[in-house]
Amino acid sequence: MNSFENQLLIAMPNLDDSYFNKTVTYICEHNAEGAMGLIINLPINVTLNELLTQIDEDKIDAPELDQQVLTGGPVSQDRGFVLHSTQTGWNSSLALTDDVMITTSKDILMALGTEGAPAKFMVTLGYAGWGPGQLEEEIKANSWLLTPADGDIIFDTPIEQRWKKATEKLGIDMAHLSSEVGHA
Repeated sequence: MNSFENQLLIAMPNLDDSYFNKTVTYICEHNAEGAMGLIINLPINVTLNELLTQIDEDKIDAPELDQQVLTGGPVSQDRGFVLHSTQTGWNSSLALTDDVMITTSKDILMALGTEGAPAKFMVTLGYAGWGPGQLEEEIKANSWLLTPADGDIIFDTPIEQRWKKATEKLGIDMAHLSSEVGHA
């Protein structure tokens, strides 16, 4: 089995699912039991400053926390995930690559906006999940494209440009793609 970990999953224009329309999902985990990823370009109407104030009313607003919180996917939307540049020391972290980690503990949230925060980060609520073989079948059905993850797209590209930038990385003009699946 080929693992899709550390790949960007790009929704095809013909994906018949309004939730995932033009999404880019960073695949955090993929194995025989299924896959888990975080959508990196689907903002919700809450800034990180607003979210952190709801968690701790004494949290002081910081300009770098004016970024929007993202919906990471339709599963467990009450659960937060911080995708960030490598920095150890958090209560619940997992290194995904040498450059990217995921943390789910509150201690990192309280550090955001301070000198102790990771250099680059995004906060999502929820995640996208697939059962065994489901993601592979969806890729075969022409619903998704894959490209290696790119820190520039994940952390530095404006949210509304991430889908376009990810497709450009493939060298594809999505306007010219057919929704038909074929075999040579």
